[in-house]
Amino acid sequence: MIESSMWLSGEEASEALSVGEQSLEVLRERGCLKPGSHWRSSTDPKQLPWKPKVFYCINGCKEVIEYLQKYDATFDQIA
Repeated sequence: MIESSMWLSGEEASEALSVGEQSLEVLRERGCLKPGSHWRSSTDPKQLPWKPKVFYCINGCKEVIEYLQKYDATFDQIA
C-alpha cells in the first residue's frame, strides 16, 4: 500500500494519481506543483545537472489534482 506522504518517481506517482507523467510535468511547468512541497529533483550526482529524475509527494499532488479537477475546466485538457 502506498502511504500518502511518500515521495515516488514520476512513473509511480503517475500510476498512484491516475494521471500521465506528462501531465505531472505540465503541472510543474505551470507552477501548480511547487518545488519542495509537491516535487523535488533527485540528488543523484550522476543525474545532475541535466534532466535529474523527479520525485513527487503523493499527498500534496493529490490535493492539487483534486482541486483542479473540481474547479479548473481546462484540467481535462492537461490530463
